[in-house]
Amino acid sequence: MDWWLAYIALGLFTGFSAGMLGIGGGLVMVPMLAMLFSAQEAFPRAEVLHMALGTSMATILFTSFSSLRAHHRHGAVLWRVVGQITPGILVGTGIGTLFAAHVPARPLAVFFTVFVCLVATQMILNLKPKPSRELPGAAGVFSVGLGIGTVSALAAIGGGAFTVPFLTWCNVKVQNAIGTSAAVGFPIALGGSLGYVFNGWDHAALPAWSLGFVYVPALIWMVVPSMLAAPFGAMLTHRLPVATLKRVFAGLLIALAVRMLWKLFS
Repeated sequence: MDWWLAYIALGLFTGFSAGMLGIGGGLVMVPMLAMLFSAQEAFPRAEVLHMALGTSMATILFTSFSSLRAHHRHGAVLWRVVGQITPGILVGTGIGTLFAAHVPARPLAVFFTVFVCLVATQMILNLKPKPSRELPGAAGVFSVGLGIGTVSALAAIGGGAFTVPFLTWCNVKVQNAIGTSAAVGFPIALGGSLGYVFNGWDHAALPAWSLGFVYVPALIWMVVPSMLAAPFGAMLTHRLPVATLKRVFAGLLIALAVRMLWKLFS
């Protein structure tokens, strides 16, 4: 209960960023939750990152739903693409959560940091596709979904870090890419949340009020603020220069990931 203000503030920020950039918010939540959990004696050090990953994924379940509703009202969700990519994503999240549960915290932290830096680099460079490039067929989209689901579950993100670049690389309008990514984030979060609950269910020494690797008090305090903030972020997507916002956000991601890595190894 002593940490409720920190959880509320984190929920507001991640919900806003999820709605604005279609990234689910996990890229911010994981390093911040890892730092908050590390500062509390109730969390065993070996499970801090697993708890941060599981709690982040469970929060994204609610944030992504609020975000996708807001983008749907703007007509920005390509539901045909969502239907093609979702089956692959569900299979991929199952694989990713199973793998993450058996990887020690430090190697998992290194993977997360490298992943964040790659995503941030793509945001900063704002790479552009060839004018002739289009979305692949249904089988190709399924395969992409499989990869996105696996890595998203490992990094506890809503998938936007891959979905948005993939869609824009295929010449999908950036607002449609962000809106579709928000919709794709929901099945990723659903499969990932169930996976982290299941794989952490029998772990001993987890703090009270844990549901597997999901810390329920943090989840409760973050959910409502994140759902309230997501529509405001989605609204700004259609009014502000997204490329500039991505560059600013990328710098923040790198700083948070590096600090999380330093805390775990120090």
